[in-house]
Amino acid sequence: MHTASQATVTFQLIRNATIKLSYPGATFLVDPMLAPKDACPGFAGTYNSHLRYPLVELPLALDEILQADAVIVTHTHADHWDAAARAMIPKRMPVFAQDGHDAAAIRKDGFLDVRVFDDGAAFAGTQLVRTRGQHGTDGMMAVPALAERMGRVSGVIFVHPGCPTVYVAGDTVWTGEVEQAIVRHRPDVIVLNTGYARVLGMDGAIIMGKEDLERAHRLAPQATVIGIHMEAVNHGMQTRRELREFIALQGLDATRVLVPEDGASCSFQR
Repeated sequence: MHTASQATVTFQLIRNATIKLSYPGATFLVDPMLAPKDACPGFAGTYNSHLRYPLVELPLALDEILQADAVIVTHTHADHWDAAARAMIPKRMPVFAQDGHDAAAIRKDGFLDVRVFDDGAAFAGTQLVRTRGQHGTDGMMAVPALAERMGRVSGVIFVHPGCPTVYVAGDTVWTGEVEQAIVRHRPDVIVLNTGYARVLGMDGAIIMGKEDLERAHRLAPQATVIGIHMEAVNHGMQTRRELREFIALQGLDATRVLVPEDGASCSFQR
């Protein structure tokens, strides 16, 4: 039987979509973007592409961020798995990729222990369940060049006996598969990328926005819903302030719908 301390899961937002999840026995570093402020040119063909990203510095020292046991890469876009991460993460650290294609690319960068969670995986007693995502609207996916650019993306559900279940949805819009993942797995914590990033010439966004926080909260009122992936890349159009104002305006439970600052952490128990 787990004690209360053993059953605790700690969530920490680093910056953008980079988070750390600490389960009994292992800390996972998810979607590391570790470059310093202004290191990269803005994403071509997106809003505010004249701005260099990251828009802000890391909130913690790199040594502290890299205190992890395994890395999870939901997809290999540069704001989730950047050159700095590839250079700084120890090459022997286990890295979990969504599929064989991404795993091959990560191995080419010199990583020696690359595993695939496409059909599920486990690490130090925590099960990793892959969920599917869609990196843009149906209209965007109907444009072959854009669909190819957005590529395949995934989310991850973390399951550990006696601990809260955490669903990290990844870079996706709200889809039936996202809804099914919440209904089927009944996560205690739902982490959504809510920066509402946009590409030029297309309606809608390539990731979620404020309305999706409300959808998740209404669908899973027992869960804590966390909005991240904001104020760090050029094409993100949703700010933390806007999300917090929306939460208040809609009368959502502010203890259940969270918008953390970079570096902030919180713990959850069943």
